[in-house]
Amino acid sequence: MKEKISLAMARRIALAAQGFSDARPTGTPDRRHLGRVLARTGLLQIDSVSAVVRAHYMPLYSRLGPYPLSLLDNAAVTRKRTVFEYWAHEASFLPVETWPLMRWRMQRAERGDEMYLGLAKWGRDHAAYIEEIYREVVDRGPIAASALEGQKGSGGWWGWSHAKHAFEWLFWAGRITTAQRRGFERFYDLPERVLPQVILDLPVPVAEDAHRELLRISARAHGVATASDLRDYFRLSPADMKGRLEELVETGELLPVRVEGWDKQAYLHKDARFPRRIEARALLAPFDPVVFERTRTENLFKFRYRIEIYTPAEKRQYGYYVLPFLLGDRIVARVDLKADRPASVLRVHAAYAETGAPSETAAQLFEELKLMQSWLGLERMEVTPAGDLGQPLADIAVS
Repeated sequence: MKEKISLAMARRIALAAQGFSDARPTGTPDRRHLGRVLARTGLLQIDSVSAVVRAHYMPLYSRLGPYPLSLLDNAAVTRKRTVFEYWAHEASFLPVETWPLMRWRMQRAERGDEMYLGLAKWGRDHAAYIEEIYREVVDRGPIAASALEGQKGSGGWWGWSHAKHAFEWLFWAGRITTAQRRGFERFYDLPERVLPQVILDLPVPVAEDAHRELLRISARAHGVATASDLRDYFRLSPADMKGRLEELVETGELLPVRVEGWDKQAYLHKDARFPRRIEARALLAPFDPVVFERTRTENLFKFRYRIEIYTPAEKRQYGYYVLPFLLGDRIVARVDLKADRPASVLRVHAAYAETGAPSETAAQLFEELKLMQSWLGLERMEVTPAGDLGQPLADIAVS
């Protein structure tokens, strides 16, 4: 086993761990393909922004190509569900088998820990009201917070109603969970009425064992990573990590290595693959596990990436909703996109090549954009003439 790994090999290891060494299916992806992706990624981060498509749908598209959105939707409903929602990296879809591994976080949340400080304080001040909302779920679930909207909050916490606060507190505590969504609105119910019984019957590990297993999942999903990368995947605290990495090194599950150009110790998963080539071509969501930890993205790909949704328009460098473009084992471009559904147009506001991008970047990006247009069911694509920022891919043209 090598003690030092080149940066190019580290990229290939990381991309293979995330499923990018596999060819996209030739037919329509099904539940087996969804399961294979989730086995690699361990989670799909949920986000509400629908400028192109909501971010939790994109990682499947990036790895599988065009697939029916109902594949993920159906996996998140009924007692035969294969995923559930909870706080992992952020709000995420997780394989149902992960439920027992998150119970420690739920138990801490119920004590007022391991959740947003503002919500924890609100929960302490409104314990009786939370129990009233819980009884409403018992009696009426599945139910949305909007069905019980009452007095609106003021100031911070997004102006949530008291009912919304209570639902979110109960969700953090694991006393309720998402039964389904309509649009993007959650409908909540009791876990025992939502999750498969076989999952509910699984033993709940003590916190230390859960942290160790979450690190295993994180290590498989990364292939090679620093301690902070591994910790960040499930948002474990330094205290939760204490001693766990050393245990996995001791058992041989993680192998300490050096990665070219990294100034921190790296850890290689024992089953990591060392592909000679990665032949991926994919647009990545801002919250894809390949790029959602920005420091790791910069270290692996020499690609500085920031989402500019909350940046005033006149101060944005690249655009409102910018997707990195992966070609081979490098991120070679970025593109600012919008799915204009009323007009049935995929709008390419701007596209920029990275330094050293290969000559075929524009043509390959255009092919991937056409594929995305078809997947989203849009009738045409319109490309805004390139501006003068960065290195515009001016030769992208609609044929």
